[in-house]
Amino acid sequence: MNLPTSRTVIITGGNSGIGRGIAEAFVRENTQVVIMGRNQETLQTTMEQLGPKAFCKGVDITQSAQVADAVTAVVQQFGQIDVLVNAAGLPRWITTETPLDQAEQLWDEVLNTNLKGSFLMAMAVAPYLTRPGGRIINISTNAAFTGGSRPGYLGYAAAKAGLHGLTYALARELSPQGITVNAIAPGLIANTAITNTWSEDRLQSIIAETPVGRAGCVDDVAAAVLYLASKEASFITGEILNINGGLVFGH
Repeated sequence: MNLPTSRTVIITGGNSGIGRGIAEAFVRENTQVVIMGRNQETLQTTMEQLGPKAFCKGVDITQSAQVADAVTAVVQQFGQIDVLVNAAGLPRWITTETPLDQAEQLWDEVLNTNLKGSFLMAMAVAPYLTRPGGRIINISTNAAFTGGSRPGYLGYAAAKAGLHGLTYALARELSPQGITVNAIAPGLIANTAITNTWSEDRLQSIIAETPVGRAGCVDDVAAAVLYLASKEASFITGEILNINGGLVFGH
């Protein structure tokens, strides 16, 4: 599936984990990639490793002024934006036993990064997306359907469920303009910042419940992103695509 070489793709969180895997996949397809994140050091390192088709912009996606400046800079440099991938996200573990003041702080952090940040990026990028052919792809999680595999996902599951609602609303508004908006809900993806902290017993227990009998990898998610970003997916919008080996389906 060869994408046009003139395409410009923005990937938030493209300096680590799933976001980086998506950036690598687009670069392999000879696509211009702009990775965005808060850690300037890892952004620079990742950009250099990705090669000449990659650029980076340091930005805190929870801050509207920074988002607007970063998007304007991309447009000035490349002239257009074809695809936005909202991959930036973080979990913070909150249960009903978390002290209220601490829970509120963690809740705000999770909602701001996972939901507000995606909202601000979509708002800033939307006026510049190619029409027709523009794409917005949000990276969610199966925890948005299940509430998580164990207690602690109060903020993360709520934020990602909100991301689904944002996906639907953006699809409703932008699809008549030839811009599709979809989300991907991964299941267990190995070797990410989140799953690398889990015990082997926890990983194996989830794999045992997964019909395909293995953990996912970032390339599984990246392949789905490439498809949703392609011209072949122009009739798909408002969809939450499960990439989880059958762990959760029917949604």
